[in-house]
Amino acid sequence: MNRLRKPRLAPNTTKLLAVALLCSACFAANAEVRATLDRDRVGVGESVQLRLQRDSRGGDAPDLSALNADFDVAGSSSESNVQFINGHLSQQSVANVALIPKRAGKLQIPAISWAGETSSPLSLTVTEAPAGGPGDSDSQHVFLATTLDQKQPYVQGNVVLTVTVHTDVPVRRASLDFDGSDDVAVQQLGQDEQDVDVIKNRRYQVIRRRYLLQMQRSGAVSLRGPTLDAQIEEEGRRDLFGGMLSGGSLRQLRLHGDDIQLEVRPRPSGASSQNWLPAEKLNLEKSWKPEGASLQAGEPLTLHLRMDALGLTAAQLPDLGAQLQLPEGIRAYPDQPKLETSSKGSRVSGSREQDIALIATRAGRYRIPELRLAWWDTTTDTPQEIVLPERVLDVLPSATTSTQTSPAPPATADAPSPPPLVLAPASAATAPAAQDSAWKWISLVLALLWIATLSMWLIRARVQRMNTAASEKTSVSNPSASTVTAHAAHRDFQQACRDGNPAAARRALLHWARHACADPRPTGLNALAARLDDPQLTPLLRELDRACYSGGQWNGDALGKSLTQLPGTPSASSPRPGLAELY
Repeated sequence: MNRLRKPRLAPNTTKLLAVALLCSACFAANAEVRATLDRDRVGVGESVQLRLQRDSRGGDAPDLSALNADFDVAGSSSESNVQFINGHLSQQSVANVALIPKRAGKLQIPAISWAGETSSPLSLTVTEAPAGGPGDSDSQHVFLATTLDQKQPYVQGNVVLTVTVHTDVPVRRASLDFDGSDDVAVQQLGQDEQDVDVIKNRRYQVIRRRYLLQMQRSGAVSLRGPTLDAQIEEEGRRDLFGGMLSGGSLRQLRLHGDDIQLEVRPRPSGASSQNWLPAEKLNLEKSWKPEGASLQAGEPLTLHLRMDALGLTAAQLPDLGAQLQLPEGIRAYPDQPKLETSSKGSRVSGSREQDIALIATRAGRYRIPELRLAWWDTTTDTPQEIVLPERVLDVLPSATTSTQTSPAPPATADAPSPPPLVLAPASAATAPAAQDSAWKWISLVLALLWIATLSMWLIRARVQRMNTAASEKTSVSNPSASTVTAHAAHRDFQQACRDGNPAAARRALLHWARHACADPRPTGLNALAARLDDPQLTPLLRELDRACYSGGQWNGDALGKSLTQLPGTPSASSPRPGLAELY
C-alpha cells in the first residue's frame, strides 16, 4: 500500500524563504517614523526645518494637520531612495517641512502620522526677539516695526501706517502683505523708501513703506498686522564672487507686524451738513485772469481755484466749481481738475487745482457770489470755514458789436479838416494903421485859403459818395465780390476744422458769418448758434467756444462736416469765381 508523502523543499529554496522572512521582519521592525529638527531654539518669525524619515517606500504624504495650531507650514519637499549596501536592501522615504512658529514660548511639535506609523513629539523654544534683539552679536538679521500717525481718527478720515523693515543680510523673494477689510480701505501710499541705519554698532539696510487707511465706519476697528515673507542667507563663508561656500543656505522667514487697533470717532454734531472734511489744515485760494474789474462781452474771465489739505486725499476734496451760483448771462466752462495726493513724512496731503472760464454773453453788471467752504479742524477739534469774497464785474459791449452798432462816420471823414481861424489879439485895435493894414491882408489871405480848402473838401466828399453808391449798386446787381470773400472765409474755416485749430476756426467762422448773414450780423459763436437755431450745430459751436477759452485739443471734423452753409451764402451749385477749391 502506497502512502502519500509530503513534498520536500530543496535546501536552496528553504534558505531563500528564511532570508525573505527575516528581511520582512526587519522592515516591519524598522518601519517607524523618525522626526528631527535642525535647531531647537528660534525666534518668532524664523523658520525651523523638520525632517521626517521612514524606512519604507510608498504610502501617502505625512499628515501635517496637527502642526496648524502653533506653526505655519512655509513649504515641504519629499524624496525616496533605494540602496544595496553589502548585499542588504535599504529603502527610505524622507519629507522635509519648513515650519514658522506663530507665537513665542516653549512649543511642542506633536506626533506626525505617516502611512500608519507615528513619530515621537519634539520640543522647540521660540523667543520673542530672536537671540536677544537687534544689535547683539547673535541677534536677528531681519526685524519688522509698525507705527501709526494717530489712533483715534474720525470716520472718513485717514490714518498713515508706516512699516519699517531692517535687515543686515541679503534678502531674497521678499513680499510685504497688508490687507484691509470692510471697515478700513487700505492702499499703498507712494513708493518704498530705502535708507541705512546703525543700531548698537550694527549696520542695517532700512526699507520703509507707507499705507493709507481710510475709515469706513465709526467704532472699534481691528486689523491684522502686515506680514513679511522672505528668504535670507544664513551664516557662511562667501567666495570672491559673492557665492556661498560650505555652511550657508537659504532659510524661509515670516514676520508678523503688530495688529492694528483703532477707535474711530463719529462725525461731530457741529460739523457742516454740506461737506465733511476732517483735516489738520486746509487752505483755499482763488485768482482771476485778467485781474481787471471790467471786460467785454464774449471775452473769457478765468477763475483759478486751488485747495490744499493736510490729512485728506485729493479725491476727498469737493468740486467748488459745481457750487458756484452764477447770475444769468454768465456761462461757466470748467477745465479738467488737477488732483495730486502725496505724503509729507507720516502725513498724507491732497491738492485740487482747477481753472473755470466764465464768459458773459451780453453787456451788463454782474455779481459773482462769495464761495464758502466748511471743514473740521482735527487739531483743535473745532469747525472752521473759509470765505472767498464776491466779485462785481462790469461787462462792456464787445468790440465787434460796438463797431457794427455805432453810427457810421460821415463819408468825408478822411477829408482834411479846415485849418483853424487865427484871430488877431485884442491889442490890434489900438495898433498903428500900418500894422492894422498888414493884419487885414493876412486875414484876407487866410480866409481865401480856408474857402479853397472847404471847396476841395466838399468836392471830394461828393465824389466819394458817388463812388460808394455805384459800388453798392454794383454789389447788389453782381454780388461776386462779397461772394468771393465769403467763400474764402468758408475755405479757411474748413481748413481750420481739419487742422484742429479752434482759434483759427472761430476767427474764420465769424468772418464768414459777417459776409454771409444779413443784419443784424452775429458777433460771437453764441449769437451765431442762436441765429442758426440748429440742435445739431449748437453743441458743436459751444464745444468750439470752450476749446478757444480753456485750451486743449479739439477735433473739428464734426463741425466742419455739419456746417457747410450759412444763411445768405450761395449754394454749392451756384457759380463761383476763380479756381475751384482743392481738398
